[in-house]
Amino acid sequence: MPELLTIGCRGDNVLALTDFLNERGYNVEPTSWFTEQVEAAVIAFQRANDLVADGIVGNKTRAALSRKQRDHSKLLKHSDLVAAANILDVPLAAIMAVNSVESRGKGFLDDGRAIILYERHIMRRRLKTNGVEDSVIGLAESHWPGLVNKQTGGYQGGKAEHARLELACEIHRPSALESCSWGQFQIMGYHWKTLGYHSIEHFVSCMAESEAGQLNAFIEFIRRKPRLHNALKAQNWATFARYYNGPAYAKNRYDAKLEAAFTKYSKVHS
Repeated sequence: MPELLTIGCRGDNVLALTDFLNERGYNVEPTSWFTEQVEAAVIAFQRANDLVADGIVGNKTRAALSRKQRDHSKLLKHSDLVAAANILDVPLAAIMAVNSVESRGKGFLDDGRAIILYERHIMRRRLKTNGVEDSVIGLAESHWPGLVNKQTGGYQGGKAEHARLELACEIHRPSALESCSWGQFQIMGYHWKTLGYHSIEHFVSCMAESEAGQLNAFIEFIRRKPRLHNALKAQNWATFARYYNGPAYAKNRYDAKLEAAFTKYSKVHS
C-alpha cells in the first residue's frame, strides 16, 4: 500500500484494505474505491485500537491491521488527543485538525530516533545567544556553511538530519540541539525553557520518549501563547495559521486546510 490511503483513493491497495478490514470483523463490501463506508470502518477499527481515529490509513493503522506492529508504546493514541483537547479546552475536532494538517504524521524514524529537521540559520543565532565568540562563529560559518549559515537550507531529510546534528554538536552541543525542530509537531528546541523543561537535554529526552511526549510539548507551546490558544478555541484558522506557520500560511492554504479538517472531524467526533 502507499503511505496514505484516504477517502476518494482508488486501486488495488484499497481492495487489499477492505480485505484486512473484513478479516478483522469490520464488514465492508470489497471495493477498490475508498468510500465513506470504508472510511467509517477504518475509524471504527482505529477507535477500537486507540489509534488516532482520523479515517486515514497510514503506516500505523496499516501495521495494526496486518498485526505487524510490535511496539505501540511510542505511538500517539486517540486517548492522547482527547486528553489534549481537554487540557486546552477546545473541541476534539480542533486537535484532530491540527494533528492532521500541522504534524508530520509520525514522530519517529524507522530506526526509532525522533524525527528532526536541523536549521543551520537557527544554529548561527543560537551560538550568538549562548555566548559563543563571534570569531568562533565566523570560523564555523566559513568551514561548515552547511551547519552554520545566515541563510536557510542545506536540508537532507530523514536519517541524514541526525548526521548533520551530530556534526553540529561537535561545534556546540546545546546550540545544535536547540536548532532542530523535534518530533511530530515540529517544536523547535530553543523553546525548551519557555515550555517548562529543565534543560535542552531534558527536552530532547522527552521528544525521544514517545509521540505523546511530543504532543505534550505542543500542548505547552499552545498554552503559553495566548493569541494562538485563543485562535484555536475560536476556530479562527487564519489567525491560528498565521501564528503557527508564519506569514506564508495563506500561500500554503493552511487556514483552509485546517477549516476543512475541522469540519470533517466535527462530523465524525461530535
